[in-house]
Order: sequence, then structure tokens, then C-alpha cells
Amino acid sequence: MTSKYQVKLSRRESLKWVGALSASTLIPNSVSALTIAAEKNTGKGHWPKLTLSPINAKGYGKDPNLLIPPKSPWPKTLTAEQLTLVAVLADIIVPREGTVPSGSEVGVPDVVDEWVSAPYTRQQHDRLTILSALTWIDDEAQLRFEQSFINLTEQKRLQIIDDIAFEREDVNEAYTRIIPAFSRFRSLVLAAFYSSPAGMKDIGYMGNVPIMGDYPGPTEEAMTHLAQVVKQLGLSL
Repeated sequence: MTSKYQVKLSRRESLKWVGALSASTLIPNSVSALTIAAEKNTGKGHWPKLTLSPINAKGYGKDPNLLIPPKSPWPKTLTAEQLTLVAVLADIIVPREGTVPSGSEVGVPDVVDEWVSAPYTRQQHDRLTILSALTWIDDEAQLRFEQSFINLTEQKRLQIIDDIAFEREDVNEAYTRIIPAFSRFRSLVLAAFYSSPAGMKDIGYMGNVPIMGDYPGPTEEAMTHLAQVVKQLGLSL
């Protein structure tokens, strides 16, 4: 049995992380995947009908202070069971590899909890999408194996995830809703992980690193590319 997920990030850290994600391009600012999927739903398969309590918190406005965010602008809403399920799924999406930690190890579930609990329109679209996806995955585990997803063996977990991970031409019609919903969840997990210090290190991101001495300027290769683009636009440097 998978052990209960333990919170890794302080409230201040998770709020800063969500603020950074909201301003980034890592998560497409698009219509909810669940809404899109519902428009083409064939009625096949099972789908949870969730009634979510409204989140009425005011949030912290359109110009948040990412250095010193409010301590608790809204309550977090995921249950302990949901957090553990998110942790298991995050580690399937981003498993530990050598010295690179897994999604749950860097606190991705805390960020997902913060994201779906935020009172803004974008996050509330994702809240319904992601909670529906989590419920569907647990329901599917019960239908197939008569156990909750977190209590399945790794092999059985992957049987379910492999069926819903990506859109395919031969996809089962029963998965037309869960595939885009799970895709949205995966996007959030990946964006959260690669915004963490460990994730940025894994991809070799060197931002926010001071340069000793004078700025060396762009490389010759970059300048050649820039010149080509400028020429194509009919402009000149």
C-alpha cells in the first residue's frame, strides 16, 4: 500500500510557485480540456458527475508580490487521499532518475493543490477537469481491479495510464473525456516540476545566475540567425 503523501512545501513556497506558473507559458492559457472533451463526448464509458463547493476567496489581485505573498489567501481543498493519488500519478509522469528527484519528491502535489484551490477562472476550470480526472482514474481502478488506484501494483497502474496517456487513432471511445482531462493534469505536473530548482537543473536552465565581468553579448551563431530573420522580414540591423 502506498504511504500517505506528506506535504513538502510551505504555504509561502507553494503560493510563490503558483504565482510563477500563472505568469509563465508552461501551462497553456486555454479553454478547459474538460469543456472541449464534453463537446465531442460520445456518451461511452463512465464519467464522474462532481458537485464542487464554490471557492469564494478573493485571491490576491492581478499584481501579486511574488517575493512576499499573502500567508493564506484561500484554503487548500484537496483531501489527503487526493494528494496521495496526485503524488502517485506525478511519479508516473516524472519518475526519479538517478539523482533527479521524482515529481512528488519536489512537492508537485502541493502545487497542484494550490492551483486547483485558487479562486481564479483559469484555475477553477482546471479544478473541475483535474478532480474529474482523479475520480475517473480511481473509478477505473475499481472497475478493473476492485481496488483504489494507489493500492494497485505498478503494473496495473500503468495498464490504466497507458490507455489514457495520449490521443490515438484507435482510441477506445470510452476514453474520449479522460484523455484530454489527463493531458491537462499532466501539463500542470510537468510545468510544476520544471519550475522547481531540481527541474530547472535537470534541463540545464541557467537563469538568475550573475555573470562575472562585462556581458559577453550574443554568440556568433545567434547573431547569424538574427541577421537571417531580419533579412527575411525586409529589415536591416
